[in-house]
Formats: sequence, structure tokens, C-alpha cells
Amino acid sequence: MFRLPNAMYKEKRNILFTLFLFLQIGLVHWASKHSQWIETYYSLGIYPHVSRFMRRLFGWLQVSVGDLVYLVLVLLFIRLIYRVIKKPQTWRSQLFSMGAGISLLYFAFYSLWGLNYSRISVAENLGLVNESYEIEKIEILTERILKRTQTLHGYLSSHDTLPVSSPYTKREILGMTTSGYASLSEYLPQYAYDNPSIKNSIFSLPLTYMGFAGYLNPLTGEAQVDALIPEVSYALTASHEVAHQLGVAYENEANFLGFLAAALHEDPYFNYAAMLFALRYALSDIRRYDQELFENYLEKVPEGVLENLRESDRFWRRYQNPLEPLFKEFYDNYLKYNQQEDGLETYNQIMGLLISADQVHAFDIY
Repeated sequence: MFRLPNAMYKEKRNILFTLFLFLQIGLVHWASKHSQWIETYYSLGIYPHVSRFMRRLFGWLQVSVGDLVYLVLVLLFIRLIYRVIKKPQTWRSQLFSMGAGISLLYFAFYSLWGLNYSRISVAENLGLVNESYEIEKIEILTERILKRTQTLHGYLSSHDTLPVSSPYTKREILGMTTSGYASLSEYLPQYAYDNPSIKNSIFSLPLTYMGFAGYLNPLTGEAQVDALIPEVSYALTASHEVAHQLGVAYENEANFLGFLAAALHEDPYFNYAAMLFALRYALSDIRRYDQELFENYLEKVPEGVLENLRESDRFWRRYQNPLEPLFKEFYDNYLKYNQQEDGLETYNQIMGLLISADQVHAFDIY
């Protein structure tokens, strides 16, 4: 029987995989128009089983398998570039080889997690109104957040001028994150979380220079947290990434569920981290409405709480660099491609969810 030479077979295979990429792009676009179908058959059907399997498979390992996979992919890309430079006459076959690799990664990303971008939103599922509110409603919630923050700060710090310090190591915080989701599941059973897989990223330093505190690795289902970020931000970031593991794709909704999980946690340090997180966004929203009102609120915030907020700001300023805006621009466009029209601004759209949740659901938070 006639057989194609090995090199010719590989090139034809790579061409087919590359063409398959364009078919996948069309299917993903179709999925974005059929949220109910994706919600029923993928997000509530296939995905929970895939996610649980991945967490069982990799969660027990201390090392981040997903980071190692990314390292291998980067090395393969460098190898491909080297081959093209060394043998420029092979550029056509190398181009299709790269196209095939991108096609396989695209398939893995959307089949293992990415289709959650096309599901029905958390806001719609919970009957929340995710929109801007008049300043009066923001003020009412801000007052409650501030009061709860002051109470927790007084409990956790020896003086109102001193910041709260973490009583736990970062590894302990990762282990405690699941308790917050256990509390949250009493109100919202669909967000029960078992078989944890939350880890420090091997690439925490480059992640920091890129301006990111964590991410979900869709290829292995591992929640990755930047090990360098301040402890006071760490608990909320871990809770945010777990929300992604549970199939919540939109960044503002992952912020919202991460906040709820930390705010409902049995440990007051997690509660404080949640309130500090919400206070930052509340003050930011007030500042957009009225600078004078913002200044008035700042005077009400204890110096120790302000110092915790400044701690995070100082950390990120230390790592600012000329390349960070490029990474942010790339991620901004990535979010826009995946149904989040406001890109990175989506992270900031949490106050509407908090106000609406406060009206619709009786969470024992404040």
C-alpha cells in the first residue's frame, strides 16, 4: 500500500489542524449566541465533571503542573523560531506546524474551560441587576462596608493607626480558602467547592511584572496565585481564582463571588480582606462621582485601614515597568474577544452586583 513520506504526512496533518482552527473560531462565535444551550449542556453539564477530574488529578501536587506546561510551550515556540532562522527554506512547514499547535491549544482552552465565557451570567442566574446605581445607594452600602471594616480592624489590630498583619502563612491561607466556599454554598449550593487545587505560581515574579495577581490555568484546572502579593490581598485573590475554577468566567462576577466567599468565611481575617477589597472599589466609585465626597470618606477611614490599602498600592508601584501596559493591552483585548466588552474595566464593575445582592439576597455579611 502506498504511503506518504513522513515529512509530507506531517505537513498535510498540520494543514488540516490549522484549517480546523478557523472552524473552531466559527463554533465559538456560534456558542456566544446560544448562552442557554452552553449553560445547560456545558457549564452545568460537562464542565463540572471536567473541572472536578482536573482538580483531583493535579490538586494533590504541591508544584504547579500548569506552569510547567506553559514552560514547555514557551520552549517549543523558541525551538520553532530557531528552526526557521536556521533553515529559512522550511518556513512554510514551520508555519503550519505553529498553526496546528495553536489549533490544538485553542481546542483545549475552550473545551476544558473557555466555553464558560458564553454561559448565562451569574447576575442573571441570581436575579441581580448588574448596572450603575445612583450615588445615594453607593453611599449607603459604603457606610455599611466601612462600619464592618472598622469593627474587624479593631478586632484584628492592637491600635486604629496600625495595619492588620496576617496571622497565617500564604500556604495556610490557600488551605483555608475552601471554608469560605463551604459557607457560601449554604446560601448558593451551586458554588460548593471540593477537591481544591489552589497553588502559588512558579512564575510569580514575571506575573507581578505583568501586573497580575493570579490566574486560572485552563489546561490543568489549577488556580494560580502570585506568591509575592501582600498577604492582605492574598485571601481575596485565592477566592477569586476559585470562582473561575467553578466556571465563573467574567472578572467582575469572579470578584463578586470571591468577595462573598471571603466575607462569609468563619475566620475574621478573611472577612477583613473581603471588606478591604469592597471598600477600595466603593471609594473608587464615589471618587468618580464626587471628589469632595471621596475626601470626606477618606477622613472616616482609620489610619490602619488606609495603611493596608497603601501597602497594596506600594507593592504594585514597585513592579511597574514599560512592558506592563503591553501585557495589559493584550489581556484587555482578550477579555473583549471573550464577551467582556469593557475589557479590564470589567474588574471594576462590582458595586452594582454588591448593591443588587444586598437587596435580593439576605447574606449575613455586614
